Amino acid sequence: MSHDTVSQGTLFIVSAPSGAGKTSLVRELIESLDGIQVSVSHTTRAKREGEVDGVNYHFVTVDRFEAMIAEGAFFEYAKVFDNYYGTSCQAAQTLLDAGQDVILEIDWQGARQVRERMPEAVSIFILPPSRDELERRLSGRGTDEHAVIARRMRDAVSEMSHFDEYDYLVINDDFTTALEELQALVVSQRLRCETMHSRHAPLLAALLSQQPRVE
Repeated sequence: MSHDTVSQGTLFIVSAPSGAGKTSLVRELIESLDGIQVSVSHTTRAKREGEVDGVNYHFVTVDRFEAMIAEGAFFEYAKVFDNYYGTSCQAAQTLLDAGQDVILEIDWQGARQVRERMPEAVSIFILPPSRDELERRLSGRGTDEHAVIARRMRDAVSEMSHFDEYDYLVINDDFTTALEELQALVVSQRLRCETMHSRHAPLLAALLSQQPRVE
């Protein structure tokens, strides 16, 4: 995959254990900033009522999905309860080439696969503020059985153990603060010299020109 376009957007990987508030934070992030969106995944599961192809998911047949696997078309993919889910390289790259920032909401295993394909991706891990708070969030309305909550906690701890594979950590204690930190991470990437040089080439050329000053 070629990445010759310096002005392309940034690919952000966002991971978190269940209960950390990732979905809500990402939703608010893309609503608060222009030029950033979540990559739409491919899936073989049936379309549910109200879902729109190309908006919620790209809905494809199992044969088509497996053909795309063979073609190496996915950054990452997984099979969950007999259905495939995957992140298409081309779908994300088209947005990046148009200057859009793209978010991939994936787990640590998917993040590893993406980093192998695109090491310049910026990865962010979102953590809860404490074990007690995480358990409270995972307990839902308090009607779940203890065994179910215990399994969710084990899964969350397993996911969190991979936090040190990521570039940045955001602790979601106060939602507004965590959102501001995510916004700062996105904006800081847009202000990198390499990116600004490409996006503002005419301005930089004018500022550095040796034309005589008009009196």
